[in-house]
Amino acid sequence: MRSGSYIVGPVVIGQDCAIGPNCYIRPHTSIGDGCHIGAAVEVKNSIIMNNSDAPHHNYVGDSIIGEGCNLGAGTKIANLRLDEQDITVAGRNTSRRKLGVIMGDNVKTGINACINVGCMIGNDAKIGPGAIAHGIISPGSKIF
Repeated sequence: MRSGSYIVGPVVIGQDCAIGPNCYIRPHTSIGDGCHIGAAVEVKNSIIMNNSDAPHHNYVGDSIIGEGCNLGAGTKIANLRLDEQDITVAGRNTSRRKLGVIMGDNVKTGINACINVGCMIGNDAKIGPGAIAHGIISPGSKIF
């Protein structure tokens, strides 16, 4: 763990992870083995699976990030609707006020990508720099 890292439990961090510098890992977070949570990253109430990276200036809240994912610098995941109503996914009410992304394995995002509330992203998708992802994104899709 590097300088300035701030962790508030309960949190589980796997083996061989690089944590920090200057990151904030909030309660109810689980980080798998071999992950990198880097500078100016905040993670809250989320699961980040093995070998995934959020290396700098990312926000991950109320989300599940699959294995082998990489979040480009500045990728933000929205987890609360502006009107604070329940989040609907695929036409179904989740009965949740907060829900970020459910992201499959090997997903890559470019710098400053934005992912809207309740987004589901399939395996091997790519979300380009500055792109806005919302709804259901099929495996292997490219959003630019």
